[in-house]
Parts: sequence; C-alpha cells; structure tokens
Amino acid sequence: MPDQTDKSPKLKRTLGPLMLWGLGVGYVISGNYFGWNLGLAEGGTLGLAIATFFVIIMYVTFTFGYTELACAIPKAGGLFDYATRALGRKWGFVGGMAQIIEFTFAPPAIAFGIGAYLHPFIPEVPILAIAIAAFFLFTALNILGVEMAAMFELLVTIVAVIGLVLFAGVTLPHFEMSNLEINALPNGYAGVFAAIPFAIWFFLAIEGVANVAEETVNPQRNVLIGFGSALLTLVVLCLFTFTSSIGVAGWEGIVYPEPGADASDSPLPLALAYAVGEGHVMYKIISIIALFGLVASFHGIILAAGRVTYQFGRTGYAPRALGAVHSRFKTPSKALVVNMVIGIIALLTGKTGEIITIACFGALTLYIVAMISLFALRTKEPGMDRPFRVPMYPVFPAVALLIASVCLVAISIYNPMLAGIYFGILLLSYLWFHLF
Repeated sequence: MPDQTDKSPKLKRTLGPLMLWGLGVGYVISGNYFGWNLGLAEGGTLGLAIATFFVIIMYVTFTFGYTELACAIPKAGGLFDYATRALGRKWGFVGGMAQIIEFTFAPPAIAFGIGAYLHPFIPEVPILAIAIAAFFLFTALNILGVEMAAMFELLVTIVAVIGLVLFAGVTLPHFEMSNLEINALPNGYAGVFAAIPFAIWFFLAIEGVANVAEETVNPQRNVLIGFGSALLTLVVLCLFTFTSSIGVAGWEGIVYPEPGADASDSPLPLALAYAVGEGHVMYKIISIIALFGLVASFHGIILAAGRVTYQFGRTGYAPRALGAVHSRFKTPSKALVVNMVIGIIALLTGKTGEIITIACFGALTLYIVAMISLFALRTKEPGMDRPFRVPMYPVFPAVALLIASVCLVAISIYNPMLAGIYFGILLLSYLWFHLF
C-alpha cells in the first residue's frame, strides 16, 4: 500500500551510535532492577538460571538477524515493515500488532516498578498515582522531540548502569555460593518453563532500537553498532545482577519481603538489606539510582512504541490520525497519547506479573515472525542491499526461531488465560483489519 502521507512532516534524523546504545540499554535495563525476581518464585535459582541461559542464546542469535533486517529496511515500523515486504500485508499486520502489544504492555509493568521504588520516599502518595503521573510526564517528554528524549535516555541509562555496577560492588563481598543452592528447583524442571517470561524480561524490548532507524544518521552502520554494544552490556549486567542478588540472600530473600508476603517489585533493595542493612548509605543511594533504571526503560519503550503505532497509522493499518507527525516537534504525538491511554488502562488492573507475561507473548511472536521474514527475504530478494549480513546463516536465525517457538508454546501452556487474552487481542484486531 503506498504511503499516503508523503507530503506530511517527516521524522527527523538526529541519532548516532552512542544515542542508540543508550536507547538499546535503556529500553531493557529496568529488567535488572525488578520483574526478573518473579521468575524465582516459579523456577527457583536453577530454574530461572536455565531459562535465562537459553533466552540469552535466543537474544544473541535473534539480534544478529534483526540487525540485518533493520539495516536493509531502516523504517520506523520495525517488524511491521520487514514482514510486510517479506510475507505480505496480512503477516505484516500480525507482526506489527505483536510489536504494538509488546511495547504498550511493557511500560505499565515498569510504571508499577517506579511506583514501588518511589513509594517509600513519598508514602502518602499511592503507588498507582505515581505510575499514572509517570505516564503523563514521559509521554510529554517524548512529544517534545526525539533528540531531547534520546539525550535524556542516554543520561538516565548511564546512571542506571553505574547503579548496577555499584550494586554488584556492594553485594559481591557478601556473596556465598551456598545461597545459590538453597531450594534451587522448588517446582522441578517444570519451573524452568514457568520462569521463561521473567528470563525474557531481562532483555525484552532491545529490538526497539530498530524502530528509530528512520531517525538515525547513517542507519546501515549505526544500528549495528548500537544493537551489538547494547546487547553485550545487557548480558554482562544480567549475569552480575542475578548472581550477586541471590548470592547474598538466597532466592526467597529477594522475592518475599517477609514470609507469607506478596512478591516484591523491588528485589535489589531486599538484597542490599541483607548485605549492608537498610540504614547504610549505599542502600539509600542504590535505591534512588534504581529509579533511573526504571525511568530509562519506561521512557525508552514509550519512545519506540510511539514509532510502531505511528507507522501503523501512516500506512492505514490503523486510523490514519495515528500516522500524523506534530508540525512543530516532528514527533508522532497522537500515537504517543493513544499508547499512554492503553497503558493506563492496563495499570488499573494492578497485575504486574500478568502484564509482563502478555508483553512477552508479543515479543516472542515478534521474534518468530522476524526470523521467518529474514528467511523469506533471503529467498525472494537475494540481491537486496544488505549492509550487514547475519553471521553463520542460516544457523543463527534458525536457533533464534526454534528457541522463541519453544518459549511461546511453553508460556501458553503455563498461562492459558493470558494466552487466551493475547491471542484474542490478535484475532479481534486482525478481523478489524481484514474487514474494514
């Protein structure tokens, strides 16, 4: 379908490799500060560790393949554009909707984390109120301009990375290997599959780097640098956070604030309390810095989500008003506002773990459709200009496709109600697309 908004304002190219690294790490870094620990309740230390091992393999192999697509087709729609070209409009719609679901359900889960970390400092303000206020604030920042938004993202991401390094420095001296062995597989090997969504949470949304390709200077070069450096940084941080947290307190100590309590959305302060006590200056400093990590992901995914919804509107797969660019700020303001409204509705459910899982359904569908698109384009358009080509083709994309498919089946089996909600959203939106 031709783009019918060619005469409208265009997205502005301002982003370089450092900004892309900041976005790539920023989209994901909140996964180190909260959410992943909920997988310990499902699989224990060993169950989550096994799930995380295979998820890391999936992300490494997937990222190489997705980088090839992003460099060859540098469009704001990401998978929507790749799948449309490779597989046709119907699969393009499915891939694009999966991407929208991932990027619109991840921010409300992170907003809960922001509320949980900030609430102790302002106990008179409810967690939900903090989360909703965050949505308004960072949607407004994204509307004001991508360069300003990306600079802010870079700054808070750097602070968040420093926070995780400090956390490891404080907790590793108190690390004991025996803590990793305590009740390490409480639900048997079935717990490995139940822990998959929370292992994915360590890396979910890194592919959002591709969605700012239209706003990147020399995207064929800089997207590769941004993707690769961001993923390497995140793998290292994941390994340090996982081992140093559990090594201080055992997995139950960083899931439950006290026996019988609900699972916590702030595991790092729980680990620090065991290591140095709540009165220690480093406990307070790292708890404050944790907010930067949550804000980095929250703000960054809002940025990427706006581009996906914008592309849907620009091509007529959603109401065309969503494809409008603000005349002054050159940002997809209407798409950003619609995503905010959806996110606040999800917030009102109060279900962090369930929201994370639905976002993971969208992510895994995205990974599967992306790798199929890669294979299809290699066959259909062998002469396409590919500034970057995935190494060890076809092994890398095949491994990513296999692991993502197994993960999608597994979380569907262990979360049948959420699977019904996710696939119901896909089906209803597809029927709307097909009929109207």
